[in-house]
Amino acid sequence: MEFLYVSLVCVFVFLVSLLLLYKNKSGEGLPPGKTGWPVFGESLEFLSTGWKGHPEKFIFDRVAKYSSSVFKTHLLGEEAVVFCGASGNKFLFSNENKLVQAWWPNSVNKVFPSSTQTSSKEEAIKMRKMLPNFFKPEALQRYVGIMDHMTQRHFASGWENKEQVVVFPLTKRYTFWLACRLFLSVEDPNHVAKFADPFDVLASGLISIPIDLPGTPFNRAIKASNFIRKELVRIIKQRKIDLGEGKASSTQDILSHMLLTCDENGKFMGDLDIADKILGLLIGGHDTASSACAFIVKYLAELPHIYQRVYTEQMEIAKSKGPGELLRWEDIQKMKYSWNVACEVLRLAPPLQGAFREALSDFIFNGFSIPKGWKIYWSANSTHKSGEFFPDPEKFDPSRFEGSGPAPYTFVPFGGGPRMCPGKEYARLEILVFMHHLVKRFKFEKIIPDEKIIVNPMPIPAKGLPVRLYPHHHKP
Repeated sequence: MEFLYVSLVCVFVFLVSLLLLYKNKSGEGLPPGKTGWPVFGESLEFLSTGWKGHPEKFIFDRVAKYSSSVFKTHLLGEEAVVFCGASGNKFLFSNENKLVQAWWPNSVNKVFPSSTQTSSKEEAIKMRKMLPNFFKPEALQRYVGIMDHMTQRHFASGWENKEQVVVFPLTKRYTFWLACRLFLSVEDPNHVAKFADPFDVLASGLISIPIDLPGTPFNRAIKASNFIRKELVRIIKQRKIDLGEGKASSTQDILSHMLLTCDENGKFMGDLDIADKILGLLIGGHDTASSACAFIVKYLAELPHIYQRVYTEQMEIAKSKGPGELLRWEDIQKMKYSWNVACEVLRLAPPLQGAFREALSDFIFNGFSIPKGWKIYWSANSTHKSGEFFPDPEKFDPSRFEGSGPAPYTFVPFGGGPRMCPGKEYARLEILVFMHHLVKRFKFEKIIPDEKIIVNPMPIPAKGLPVRLYPHHHKP
């Protein structure tokens, strides 16, 4: 009996040893970290730190815990490695389509179903070939006057003759209206309003836990995308008729460009494909900039000395214009301090929190093995909010962007490498035109001094940022 007991103990110890050996071997070389709960992984904590207004906490807590700028986790249904710091950004941006490629969570493919005939990656490559013609500075110069005119209309209808306004809904309306005008030639406010609200639902559910049950953000995002897509297909069909009858121009906007551009095989895109691409552009073209514009108002309201310098710069430009004369490209280039302020806002409240990549093959980074197929996440906040790269990181200091500016790979609100946001110059243009008309017209103060910030997935003022307006012809 005693012999049997000893034999069972030996077998048990042997099996446990084998299990531990296998576990060590299978995890050999992986970065430190844990994968959290089954299915959910650490997604809830990743998302909840954003809902509480401090998305960087998820990153910095783990960097400190593991004493490593690379750690493993489990996010949005996938095993993932998080790369932090300038060296992580440099590695990922420099190895795009060599060791890593763009990856989106399944939620994105489900929200954009017509793209799944190929893949998100192939669709993105097609888009990147098509967009530079529209977004390069030479092309954007043509749109400065249109943007100025639309911005004046926006302030006249939404801000002027009001004692107070809620800023974030207004900046969303502003950037969405501009995107509709410049991408689709749609500028009737009633037409724009028809699918502005569904866009908000879509954006908030796009990067979420992909549970398709009634009432979940993901489910609402799918419904919203279907509604918007139908509206876009209707616009596309009408544009085809207008182009055929000579009522529309081949160069008037991105929609005409897409309809008339074929691939290397002479094949034109279908209506649903174009609708998906326009849908993606409208999200990218208005959501991130609307957050940036709202936070510019927030920081200018909190920092009168910063506001005064922006006001002085913009009034010099305003005084150089004749009555009714629109802004020109040369005026935008003079807004240097204003753009430094905008960059500091983008550092402290980056609309793009980060992005995913996928390992194309096994590789080593910082001494750790990253297996093929694993997902990799880089975070803007890992450098933006780090004292190593930006001393006193919570302080608002536009001078960080004077001269040669921040060190390479540390300021990444638009990403970097081959996947640098193609709309960076477009965003710069709409932000600066907004700043010009904002400070030219008003001083303002926050009504809720300590308003909470929520990140879902972009930074959003919890109450929409209500402010009291003081038009410049009145003394506050």
